[in-house]
Amino acid sequence: MKRYLPFVIVAVVAAVAIGIGTTLYRAKRPQTLTIPKKQGSSTTESGEIHALGPADAKVTLEEFGDFQCPPCGRLSEPINQIQHDYSRQLRFIFRNFPLINHLHAREAACAAEAAGLQGRFWQMHDVLYREQAVWSNSADVRALFSAYAGYIGLNTERFKLDMESEKVKERVAADQKQGLSIGVKNTPTLFLNNKEIDPKNLNPTDLRAAIDGALKSSKPSS
Repeated sequence: MKRYLPFVIVAVVAAVAIGIGTTLYRAKRPQTLTIPKKQGSSTTESGEIHALGPADAKVTLEEFGDFQCPPCGRLSEPINQIQHDYSRQLRFIFRNFPLINHLHAREAACAAEAAGLQGRFWQMHDVLYREQAVWSNSADVRALFSAYAGYIGLNTERFKLDMESEKVKERVAADQKQGLSIGVKNTPTLFLNNKEIDPKNLNPTDLRAAIDGALKSSKPSS
């Protein structure tokens, strides 16, 4: 089905253009951040988190991400593959951290959270990153987000209402507040077992090495 997505998007953009006449890195951090143990991998004030993998996994990888952030987009699929490959040994948590300099980042976060209310957060997460170059430069992101919602099987009318809801806005704000409380300023910011990963190591090879090291250190000594 993924192979047809570009054609779906082209058709939707064309329809929008005809129907309503629309057209279509990060600062260097001086210190390493650590999530306090009492706060690590916890729920936000909304009482919810988006996580893949078991709660009792030996390693937790936690990302504060922005859907319009190009480095986040490039890292998304490698993280998906890592999470798949490490299966029950790894838990991956995603938290919204839309940056003010990205025009559509907050709307995209709301789109993901609205999809989450229908049980499709991760599907929207993946589509937003995969199609980042398309919607980031669109004059009508809402039309594209609605098209993505239909593509992943959502009730689009409910999706549109949920995007505007206080529940969704509060969910995004709660993630961002939590990030700010521990010193997150840029995206992507990743924590491995509550300790920030050096930005220069945010690549598939170094991430896997860090996870392997965390798994090795979690094994009881013989």
